[in-house]
Amino acid sequence: MKKNLKITPEGTKDYLFKECTAVNYVCRKITKVFENHQFHRVITPALEFYDLFSADSAGIAQESIFKTTDNTGRIIAVRPDSTLPIARLVSTRLQNEIFPVRLYYNQSVYRNNPSLTGRSNEIMQMGVELIGSYGKRADLEVITTAVESMRAFSKSFRLEVGHSGLFEALINDLDADPDTKESIKTYIENKNYSALNDLLDKLEKTETATAIRSLPSLFGGVEVFEKAESIIKAPKALSALSYLKSLYSDLLALELGENIIVDLGLLQRNDYYSGIIFSGYIQGYGDAILSGGRYDKIFDLFDVPMGASGFAINIDYLAEQARYTSKSNIPEVLVYAKNDSDIIDAIKRTSELVKSGVKAQFSDLSDEKEAREFAQRLGIAKFEMIGE
Repeated sequence: MKKNLKITPEGTKDYLFKECTAVNYVCRKITKVFENHQFHRVITPALEFYDLFSADSAGIAQESIFKTTDNTGRIIAVRPDSTLPIARLVSTRLQNEIFPVRLYYNQSVYRNNPSLTGRSNEIMQMGVELIGSYGKRADLEVITTAVESMRAFSKSFRLEVGHSGLFEALINDLDADPDTKESIKTYIENKNYSALNDLLDKLEKTETATAIRSLPSLFGGVEVFEKAESIIKAPKALSALSYLKSLYSDLLALELGENIIVDLGLLQRNDYYSGIIFSGYIQGYGDAILSGGRYDKIFDLFDVPMGASGFAINIDYLAEQARYTSKSNIPEVLVYAKNDSDIIDAIKRTSELVKSGVKAQFSDLSDEKEAREFAQRLGIAKFEMIGE
């Protein structure tokens, strides 16, 4: 019984005419930004071996991965992330390249989200990976590329910037069991400050516990650093804070202060981040449409240590917004051949109109009445008859 013949799996959807036009529009604009920064496109398989995503440092919940097997019984994963496959590609196919290399991708990722969460299981993404470089210069290049990508679609956006090393230093210094530390991380990620405070109240009141409790409130501009320096005492955390302060100063010098916000409570889902992290938001949409950071540790998995940073953009949301503002895809002229002997001339005429910048379409209907009704129903303004 084919009861699922006419539906798509939960968390997926079909894209129709104007939606596809909007997706193409968004991808073209982002591609232009990426290629202007000399990033080069790569494509990785939608199917990868499960081993690529199974390491703890991958930071991907194993239950969220769609899995199958190949013809020898090996476990295959449907790509839940693009950074790890690109790291695999670089450490094998590109190991003899001149580094650093600048790569970008335009492909979907697949995540098995819990039912009724309202999130898609198939997510269109574009992103960049700057691989083989460390330090502030690379971080500034990736962040400014992210800013330009968001600016291509909206003037009302913000990029929240933090440092994964700050929280890592504090949580490692905290006297608590691993489960408690994981709960603290989850509460901060989900901005569940009530649960965070309740949990910290049960722990010894130390400088580290006080600093962790303060992280969600350390959010804003340059004043955040003065507040944080009076609270945070752990040396490694202070080192991360100092780097972030220096980077933020450079972003102000680039006149990006209006769009950049310091967020010391910012945490990313993936555990492979090792330095700067950031998330991008556009006015009117609650979830981050862009996220990224530095992930130097990821190449340790492939035994080729090197620096790396990048970000991914959710294309679906931008396309949804573009769909409401994109130009009509309806032809301006429908070209019709009166007789079969006029077909060649009609096709040539259609081609001439298109080359001159007119949105023209050749009618493949053989009945004039049907062709005129088609033009009227679709809203095509001009009907051009060839052969009269």
